Amino acid sequence: MQRVRVGITGLAVVFLIVLLAAAIVGFHSKERTGNAASANDAANGSEAPPADPLAELGVAPGGTAGDKDDSKAESPR
Repeated sequence: MQRVRVGITGLAVVFLIVLLAAAIVGFHSKERTGNAASANDAANGSEAPPADPLAELGVAPGGTAGDKDDSKAESPR
């Protein structure tokens, strides 16, 4: 019975340490993200983010119909 009590107490202590560490890291990452977002907004004015950044980079399907027609016209035959 003593071993079970010590084991459960140890697990609880480890859980609390991990929970505290996650809270500290999460708080700092949110703080940095908030500062970066406010600095980014100040630098870019009030521009909206792109609708589909992966499609704009060409790594995901979903471009506009005009993009497909332009790519066919530029390729030599």
